Amino acid sequence: MALGTTAAAPVLPSPDALLGLFPPGTTTAPDGGLRIGGCHVAELAARYGTPALLIDEGALRDRAGRYADGLAARRPDSMVAFASKAFPCTAVYRLLAEEGLGADVASGGELALALAAGTDPAKVIVHGNAKSESYLRAAVEAGAGLVVIDSFDDIDRLEHVVAQVHGSGRREQAVLVRVTPDVRPDTHEAVSTGRRGSKFGLLLPQAREAIARLRTGSRLRLDGLHVHIGSQILDTEPFVRAVAAVAELGRFPVYDLGGGLGVRYTYDDRPPGIEA
Repeated sequence: MALGTTAAAPVLPSPDALLGLFPPGTTTAPDGGLRIGGCHVAELAARYGTPALLIDEGALRDRAGRYADGLAARRPDSMVAFASKAFPCTAVYRLLAEEGLGADVASGGELALALAAGTDPAKVIVHGNAKSESYLRAAVEAGAGLVVIDSFDDIDRLEHVVAQVHGSGRREQAVLVRVTPDVRPDTHEAVSTGRRGSKFGLLLPQAREAIARLRTGSRLRLDGLHVHIGSQILDTEPFVRAVAAVAELGRFPVYDLGGGLGVRYTYDDRPPGIEA
């Protein structure tokens, strides 16, 4: 005689709960299938095959607008930038440029895609903790608005590139110093980038040294500070601690406070709204 247990039937989420994990405006079709952006997912799968990555243009434009409008209502001279490493796709760069957003780029390829898609170079923010000379040269020649300094090597390399590109002219490249505030948000260790030991940015003592050096140079213009503490963050409190940390370094015209606000991956996730 075999002994065993009967597994309980799984509790299925309600249709409304399921739709809450998809972009706003996602609905169910009369046949019970899923519609994203008005398109039946099964029909898209039949036409294009699977796996497929679907982007709801309307929902993306709406989200971009909420970020831009929400920040502008509180800080009129602000700018929102798309962290393009999330999805470096020409069509997405173009769409967000049309919505007035800038773009964070983290490689020469992302820079080329952003520019090809029509992103205003003045709204391009150049990132990367191992920037090559060719990458920096492409950024300077394109007129990138800001280059983020992650290390003292970045300063050396960028000063050299600016001197080569602009010769004896007095043109400067605007830069931000990336500060590591030693803040650990409640997120996965792999995407926690503001903690001590991170490969990105400079701790406060090093940041002070970089700021002092940049203020004595003639090729780079220090516009402000950058901080990014991680991704998929579902609470605003760590951002407050990061701001308090960088405030110790003084007042600057520009503060780039990164991003990392989380989205819903599970039913239990409750990310703060953009406005919050």
